[in-house]
Amino acid sequence: MSARDLSVLIGVILIVIMLVIPLPGGLLSFLILMNISLALIVILVAMNTKEPLDFAIFPSLLLLLTLFRLGLNVSTTRSILSNAEAGGVIDTFGNFVTGGSTFVGFVIFLILVVIQFIVITKGAERVSEVAARFTLDAMPGKQMSIDADLNAGLITEQQAKERREKIENEADFYGAMDGASKFVKGDAIAGIVIVLVNIIFGFIIGMTQFGYSFTQTVDVFMRLTVGDGLVSQIPALLIATATGIIVTRVAAEGNLSYDVTAQLFRYPKLLYVAAGAIFLLGLTPINFGLTTSIAAALGIGGFYLDSAQQRQEEVDDFVDDEEETSQEMSSPESVVQLLNTDPIEFEFGYALIPIADTNQGGDLLDRIVMIRRQLALELGMVIPVVRIRDNIQLNPNEYQLKIKGNEVAKGELYLNHYLAMSPDIEDDTIDGIDTLEPAFGLPAKWINEEVKDEAELSGYTVVDPPSVVSTHITEVIKKHASQLLGREETKQLIDHLKESHPILVEEVTPEPLSIGDIQKILGKLLDEQVAIRNLPTIFETLADYGKLTNDTDLLAEYSRQSLSVQITKQYMNDDRIMKVVTLSPHLEKLIVDNIQQTEHGNFLNLDPEQQQAMIEAINQETNRAFVQESAAIVLCSPAVRMYVKQLISRFLPEVVVLSYNELEPDADVESAGVVNVS
Repeated sequence: MSARDLSVLIGVILIVIMLVIPLPGGLLSFLILMNISLALIVILVAMNTKEPLDFAIFPSLLLLLTLFRLGLNVSTTRSILSNAEAGGVIDTFGNFVTGGSTFVGFVIFLILVVIQFIVITKGAERVSEVAARFTLDAMPGKQMSIDADLNAGLITEQQAKERREKIENEADFYGAMDGASKFVKGDAIAGIVIVLVNIIFGFIIGMTQFGYSFTQTVDVFMRLTVGDGLVSQIPALLIATATGIIVTRVAAEGNLSYDVTAQLFRYPKLLYVAAGAIFLLGLTPINFGLTTSIAAALGIGGFYLDSAQQRQEEVDDFVDDEEETSQEMSSPESVVQLLNTDPIEFEFGYALIPIADTNQGGDLLDRIVMIRRQLALELGMVIPVVRIRDNIQLNPNEYQLKIKGNEVAKGELYLNHYLAMSPDIEDDTIDGIDTLEPAFGLPAKWINEEVKDEAELSGYTVVDPPSVVSTHITEVIKKHASQLLGREETKQLIDHLKESHPILVEEVTPEPLSIGDIQKILGKLLDEQVAIRNLPTIFETLADYGKLTNDTDLLAEYSRQSLSVQITKQYMNDDRIMKVVTLSPHLEKLIVDNIQQTEHGNFLNLDPEQQQAMIEAINQETNRAFVQESAAIVLCSPAVRMYVKQLISRFLPEVVVLSYNELEPDADVESAGVVNVS
């Protein structure tokens, strides 16, 4: 045990001994001075704390100091009534206050007791009670606020833990202060009782045991009682004041002295108003010279503070500019921030600023909000915020889309034109700038508003520039959705699902599948435009098959099969018929025979010539069968679907590959051709 721990323990033991054993006058004087010193230290510390929790030991310290002071009261009372003396300190205080009149000193002492008991002690007790009540009532709201910030990603888990601990400590502190304030009140009452005991029994003992006259009794015992009361009440007053300061303090930038001066004199011009009011008082019978001096001091002080405030503002502005420039040039934090990349960026040339500027009638921001809502419903994931900015390095009418810092699409817009699209009509009478529709690559023309009606009558689909770029953004995000779904985003989806299906989530993650495994499975579904909104069904499948295999490719296939209703509906045409191209039995057998199984997964091990032949055969058959269809679909057995898609994904990304197990039994399927290779 350290010397510091022993000192506190020994101090508490000595306090108990002091209540029982009489102490000599010299030791009492020493302990009284120690009591006053400790009270001064406590109030100074209370004034210099920025937050109440900086002095969290105060409630316990208050109890120990109150016990120490009561022990001194018992010892001094014993000494006064037994020996008619209590040391030099009490005698000096009594003589100084009473002066020539014992009763005047006693009245001053009573006033001091009333101030402490009624004003400071009662006020501190009430503030402690209210602070404790409001702190406890506010705890649930503060906890919810921390949870909301944590879920929104504004704070880390460690920061949330620290904030929760601070809230709990504040509740404990104010609850303890509510109880400790009762000690202050009890101490004040005990002081009054002890004074009455000293006076009443002092008169009795002085006139009976010591044989003093009435005048001598009043002089000796009243003087000692006043001195004892003062040396006791002064530290008690300081402690009570410190209690009031602690419980009324709120988090601030500095200590009490700094806050008082900074906030009281925050508006120097108001000192001019005060100076004028004091000067006007001098026009009354009040001393003109005195009021004029005070008014002049207030005016000079206001001028000095106003000038100092203006200089400080200039210095702060200069320092802020310098710091901002310095941080941009050399701050390590700023350099690190430069490494961050936005998930989605939309950059455009200066001629396209009107589509994003709301003051010029641009509604691109509103359209992007709607795009994010639409894709959340279609894909089942939260699309990150799209960063929109102009880029002078682009051509005036050019725009580009970036996913995680990499350009994935670009296009060109003409704001005073319309995009006219018609893949089947060749009408040379419609003048315009030949181009390709950026989202789907269809042939199109940029036409003037003068020929808009004529183009619509000719069968063209006419679209305004904001709609063109909105469609392009939507399709690009759909295409790259899997890149936007990282582990953090997957964790958010899992947490959201856990609110309604906690048992299901616990059965899937963290065992047998990690968040990374789930992210890969969901990413494979998004890669083939399969929405993951029906997350409970996907997790049911992962719960069933995750214990049998950890192959994410295979688990993604099982998940697709569990979403058969969704997939069937997705690829049905307007006539409720699904036109497909199938693989010949010979081709499917060829694929099955060449599936290579390894410890790292399975893959299709065909020689390059066979692969090229298969890709060309699928391309020719789908082009022949799906000239008028929006999507080319290849239908095959579940055993080969994954490998067929992997084979053609780089060369024929627009071709959809489905398995028989991914279609509903009652789906109306129409074969439009058979893929075969020799």
